[in-house]
Amino acid sequence: MSFFNHQTLVLSPGCESFRDFMLSIPDRFEKGEGTIIHKGRNELRKITYNGNVLVVKSFRTPNIINRWVYGVFRPSKAKRSFEHAQMLLDIGVGTPRPVGYLNIRKGLMFDRSYYVTYASDCPYTYEELFKHKFEYEDDVLRAVGHVTAQLHNHGYAHKDYGRGNILFTQTAEGIKIEIVDLNRMDIGPLDMKAGCKNLERLPATPHMHKVLAEAYAKERGFDADECYKLMVAYRSTQPGKIDGLY
Repeated sequence: MSFFNHQTLVLSPGCESFRDFMLSIPDRFEKGEGTIIHKGRNELRKITYNGNVLVVKSFRTPNIINRWVYGVFRPSKAKRSFEHAQMLLDIGVGTPRPVGYLNIRKGLMFDRSYYVTYASDCPYTYEELFKHKFEYEDDVLRAVGHVTAQLHNHGYAHKDYGRGNILFTQTAEGIKIEIVDLNRMDIGPLDMKAGCKNLERLPATPHMHKVLAEAYAKERGFDADECYKLMVAYRSTQPGKIDGLY
């Protein structure tokens, strides 16, 4: 690999057997391999390799200015996703197990990056709470409140903390939560206002907000009523909110 077409590959411990797969990702995407999970600014594909079901996120090529910035100064979105995933796992917050990331650069100009994880075993997103009836809905909300408080207690605020980036499932041990789309994360102390504001993109009925607020406040040592009022107030500023519902 020459200077003018440089690749950087980083693998998680124990994932050396995925080296060839990681290096082949650009070709696999070019050939349309795998199942598309999401296609927008970025693309997610589910690909099976040697019996392992993997999720590959391909980040789009930045504009010309950011290609220079990412090529020289800033870590790629794939690298940030990889490092943030490890940060979450280190504090006991669930996220799909990272396999590694691949950056591709042409000279000093950044081109593309890919982030790979094992597929999550959580089949539902937070958004599904508004599409289906879950008898254990309150347990899911308490788990979300608890996990969010864990993140905030460690000074981590997910900047895209929306309905599609919180996964859940019910297990024999309780509700399992996994957080995804980790490339944008603020790191620093969060007081009660900042913490409650971080939840503003999550739709919720008044009852749902109460359950979230109680679980969040309990974990952080805040007043539950104050958290509830803040969550409702911050949520009300979001575009597309339906009055009286969420």
